[in-house]
Amino acid sequence: MQCNEQLSLAQNGFDRYARRTKRAQFLEEMSAVVPWERLCDVIRPHYLLHGNETRVWGDAAYGQTAVIRSAAPAAADFTGRYPARSKHITAREREIHRTKSRVRSRVEQVFHVVKRIFGFSKVRYRGIAKNAHRLVVNFALANLHLSRRRLLA
Repeated sequence: MQCNEQLSLAQNGFDRYARRTKRAQFLEEMSAVVPWERLCDVIRPHYLLHGNETRVWGDAAYGQTAVIRSAAPAAADFTGRYPARSKHITAREREIHRTKSRVRSRVEQVFHVVKRIFGFSKVRYRGIAKNAHRLVVNFALANLHLSRRRLLA
């Protein structure tokens, strides 16, 4: 720590004197009853998958093969699984990871255009129908923006 930085009260040990809020108490009690992290890991893929998928794409965070297989039994699992840094990967494995990364980057590029170029990083509440319509229009415009060179050629 730099000598010119001011310490916060929590860094000085005064956090034990802070009053616990009702929200913090509730969350502490609920985490004792239901382990939220493990529950969310099990529930999340079931909300993302409807069961009729032929392929499941995602990064390493969605790498729960058993859950994906139970939620979408006919789907091929294309989630990224990167080996430990110390493990050497073959050229074929590198090519597979590169293909998965390309697909993921193409999907995420549309979100980049909507959030950064169009400036919609925060959403105001205007009603569910208006917000949904606005998102559909923005993503349609983002797809046009990304394919503008092909369309104008």
